[in-house]
Formats: sequence, structure tokens, C-alpha cells
Amino acid sequence: MKIFNTLTRRKEEFVPLEPGKVKMYVCGPTVYNFIHIGNARPMIVFDTVRRYFEYKGYQVNYVSNFTDVDDKIIKKAIEEGVDSEVVSRRYIEECRKDMAGMNVKPATSHPQATLEIDGMLEMIQVLIQKGHAYAAQDGTVYFRTASFKDYGKLSHKNLDELQSGFREIKVTGEEGKEDPSDFVLWKPKKEGEPYWESPWCQGRPGWHIECSVMAKKYLGDQIDIHAGGEDLIFPHHENEIAQSEAANGKPFATYWMHNAFLNIDNNGHVQKMSKSLGNFFTVREISERYDLQVLRFFMLSAHYRSPLNFSAELIEASKNGLERILTAADRLRDARKIALGREQEEAGANQGAEENKTGKHTQEEQAHMAAAKELSTKYEAAMEDDFNTADAVSAVFELVKLCNSTVSGDSSVAYIDFMKELLERLCDVLGIVAGRKEELLDDEIEAMIQARQQARKEKNFALADEIRGKLLNMGIVLEDTREGVKWKKA
Repeated sequence: MKIFNTLTRRKEEFVPLEPGKVKMYVCGPTVYNFIHIGNARPMIVFDTVRRYFEYKGYQVNYVSNFTDVDDKIIKKAIEEGVDSEVVSRRYIEECRKDMAGMNVKPATSHPQATLEIDGMLEMIQVLIQKGHAYAAQDGTVYFRTASFKDYGKLSHKNLDELQSGFREIKVTGEEGKEDPSDFVLWKPKKEGEPYWESPWCQGRPGWHIECSVMAKKYLGDQIDIHAGGEDLIFPHHENEIAQSEAANGKPFATYWMHNAFLNIDNNGHVQKMSKSLGNFFTVREISERYDLQVLRFFMLSAHYRSPLNFSAELIEASKNGLERILTAADRLRDARKIALGREQEEAGANQGAEENKTGKHTQEEQAHMAAAKELSTKYEAAMEDDFNTADAVSAVFELVKLCNSTVSGDSSVAYIDFMKELLERLCDVLGIVAGRKEELLDDEIEAMIQARQQARKEKNFALADEIRGKLLNMGIVLEDTREGVKWKKA
């Protein structure tokens, strides 16, 4: 399995620190509002990476945090006249709802920054003791970037260039810095802000130290994969490396994975999605128009390192593509019911025979199964080449085509089960639920459908049409198919 490592800028064979286990940290959202579709991309992408590792038999310890203390959260709380904890708790719950809608599995651990302050104070003290950090007169604690010789190795930025760049930017309140490129580990409270006691001042942690501490607590000093959006490479992930490696004296993460930006395509004018430009959509807004499985399918239609354009046309195309898969899964389920009934009848008729061949694959079916296995291999090859979900989805579509052209009520149950289980298994790795939830109709509607069936058997077509019309008025559309009567809501 090959992963593109941002650290080395090349694809590398995945070798875990511990055989059969994967330690993975993914930076989560800052919870001050509903998550937007830009937040959704890393959630979906790295959930799919996790699912593939689990599919291959790895035990994955997957940690994704909630940043629940931040300037934006504090600003929102002041506007509403509530504690910042009220805001963060509310949007953590809303985020969890959206994640469930996108079929993002809950992490092994979802740490919250405010619950890990003790660990942050401890790491900051270690960094001061080792000469990697210092406290200014006002109680701000800074990381001394010049003390970490590898600073810039992830973003491939040269420290001298960074320092000259920083010197051109005069930031008020940072006069206590030894060097403009030093960054904050702890900062003093401002009026009305939440704060914690520390040896330096009443204050709160800097953003970067939070993830270093949470990764250490829940995964250990060394982890296999650290992931997030490409906007986090510098300064967030660069600073995490400096803090963690300076404090722990060990390499922090072996592989760094970053997804590309999501762009908004508005009438052919493509621009980066951002809240400042006001051109973003929340996941909740999308859910009002589409099942969030459609959003997930859309996100996986491109390679995670490729920029992805979001537009009404592309999301509609994803809806249609997903529909093809769901329809194929429905056909397999219906064909199985017919095949099972037929095989049970044949089994009864053959009871006295020497050998009951019912339920075995035919020679033709065995050939189709071999073709399906080849598509499964093609799918795995795509996923093992830096998680190329776009090519994996293409293999699923080929499998759908094979199912549609070779499975019917005349097929053996064993063959249908093989194809159905394979389709469901490959979709599950992508987080796509193959097959629709079967909605239960109330007794009255069920009875009306049965009455119509009876009327048709008795060739009373006028009554059958009358019942069909009544059902239509109730929002139930009937479809007469080879596999029997199907219904759907109008």
C-alpha cells in the first residue's frame, strides 16, 4: 500500500510502527458554527482511509479532536451573551449529527481541547526546561523556532526566509518575542475570555499545542499517520512537529496526508471556498436538498489530493451515479427473493431425487464470479495506490454493470448472494450504504396493495385501477415489474 507523504513529497510504502495496527490523528473542526462542506472533505476522505485499513484487517486507533476554545468561539459566545462552553457544546452535537448523516464513523477518541489543559501545561513546561520555549514578561509563552533545527521540513520552507518574512509583519502585543517566527504556546486572558491557571499567567493555550498534546495522550509519542486539509500544513502541522519532536525526542508522525481544497464553481467562475468570501455551504444546507450519501459520493469522485469543484451540476451527477448503485442493489435484493422462492419449490419437487443441485453456481455464473473478483482486485489496486477513490468508484460501476447484465430471478441464490455481498462490501469501504432502507408501510396501505393484487388476479382491472388511484392520492406510487409490485413515495 502506497501513501503520498507530504513530508517527503513522494509515494511511500506503508509500514506501520506496530504490525497490524494503525495510529492515526486527523485534525477536527473548530466548533463555533455548523460545519461547511470544506470541513466535510477531510472527514469523509480520512474516514474512507480508515475504513480501507480496517477492510485490510488493521486495528485502527483513529483520533479526531474538537477545537472547543478559540477566538471565533469566544466571539460567538459574546454576541449571544453566553459562556463559550455553551457555544462549543451546541456545535459539537450538531457536528456529530452531520457526521452521522455523511456516514462518518465515530473516532476511537474525540478529545476536546478544554479537557486536556493539564497535558498542555505539562508539555509547555518540558519545552521550557529543554530550552525550546520561554515566557515573556506578560506571561505569554513562545516556542523558540531557532532551537529546532528541522523547522520547515514539512512545508519545505527555509527558516531564514520565514524569519525575514515575519520581520516585515509588525504584530502588536508580540514585543516579547525573541524572534518574529516564534509562535505562541500559552497566552494571557483578555477581559471576558475563558481562562485557566498556569505558572505563567491566567490564560489559555495556543492552537498548535492542543493537537500535539491530544495526539500524545491518545496515540503516544509516535504515530503512523497525521492528516488534515492542506491549509494546515503551515503553520499548524509544522508547529506540531516542532513541539512534539522537541518535547518527546522522537519522530512525531511517519506519514503526513493532506487533502486539497474544495472550490466553488459558480457559473463557470471557480474560486476557493471560504467564509470570508461568503461562498460556502454548510453540510446542513446540503442535507435539505440531498441525502448526505450524495455529498459523500461526490467527495470520493475525485482523488483526495486533487482540488474539487463544487457545483449544482456535479452534485446532480453524483446523485445520478449513486442512484445507479442503489438501483442495482435493489435489483439484487428483489432477484434474490424470486430465486429463493423458485429454489424452495424445486427443492420440494426434487425431494426424492438422488442429488438436489438447487443453489449451486452454474458454469456461466462461475465465469461471471471470476470477472467480479477481477473487479474487486482492480478496486483494491486503486485504493492501495494512495487511496485513489475515483478509480475505486469506477470499479464499482463496472461491478454494477456486471450485476445488471447477469443477475435475474433465474440466477442461483448462491450467485446472487456472492454478487450482493461483494457490492455491499466494496461500497461499505467507501462509506456508501448499498441498498435503500426498506420503509414500512402502515397496515392500511399494505392492505390496499394486497387488495389491488387480488383484484388483478381476478381480472377486476377497474377495481385495481381505482385502488391504484387512491394510493396515488396518498402519495404512494406503484410500479408493476417482472419481480413483482414495488412502491415508492411520490
